[in-house]
Amino acid sequence: MTSKKVIAVFGATGSQGGSVARAILEDKDFSVRALTRDVTRPAALALRDLGAEVVKCDLNDQEAVKGALKGAYGAFLLTTYWDDFSKEKEVQQGKIVADASKELGLKHVVYSGLENVKKLTKGKLEVPHYDGKGEVEEYFWNLGVPMTSVRVPAYYENFLKGLKPVKASDGDYYNLVVPMKDIPMDGISVADVGPAVVSIFRSPEEFLGKAVGLSAEALTVQQYADILSKVLGKVIKDAKITPEAYEKLGFPGAQELANMMRFFHMKPDRDVKLTHRLHPKVKSFSQFVSENKEAFKDL
Repeated sequence: MTSKKVIAVFGATGSQGGSVARAILEDKDFSVRALTRDVTRPAALALRDLGAEVVKCDLNDQEAVKGALKGAYGAFLLTTYWDDFSKEKEVQQGKIVADASKELGLKHVVYSGLENVKKLTKGKLEVPHYDGKGEVEEYFWNLGVPMTSVRVPAYYENFLKGLKPVKASDGDYYNLVVPMKDIPMDGISVADVGPAVVSIFRSPEEFLGKAVGLSAEALTVQQYADILSKVLGKVIKDAKITPEAYEKLGFPGAQELANMMRFFHMKPDRDVKLTHRLHPKVKSFSQFVSENKEAFKDL
């Protein structure tokens, strides 16, 4: 049997959990117990092929969570809001893992947390997918679980999906519809979250009990647009949309995302320098776009 310390990774078949699981698999001191609701899905089988122990686990099932954490040194936890648009359900998931971690004596939990915006702004802004994670952070720390919260910024990958440049109706150019005024927005590729998390697991004495804000770099919307224009050979501009106009776009979660951007205007604590120390090979936005040119080919 290996003497490596076992880290249980919740949501190991998702993008962030998968990034963490793969990064841990490359580390000589840790092994991965990949937790997923469906052990037969391709992402789970791929992790098994890479050497992970794959275990069926549903975050909503207290006994399954306890069983999945038994004998583990630590855990990486990402709770889910967007499945049900339910803050209550997300907080419940976090509490189940916190209680089990306390009971089983885990040595280090890294939680993918975020600020409780509602509490910070005294109710002026509500961002449920942030607020719930903020409540979970507090619960872990109040319970006395050795935990580090990693606060991840906007994914570069969002520019391939929800933030993808939109064709302008009045000319041969594209708009980035992101209500950030001229305030820089922190970003990172989800693939780079895993190596940063592994560095945190390797330095518990530095990071236990702390919240760590990750960011590869902080750029204005115009700077994001300039990089996209340069790499893709298209004209891409900042649409200069306001949060008020953005929340009227009417898609599910529009108001929540507008409030999230309003929170970004307050410049939450994300540490570019620390992120580069945790993961020296972290990608710039320019590198990311160059590597993903294919994904923009339908522009």
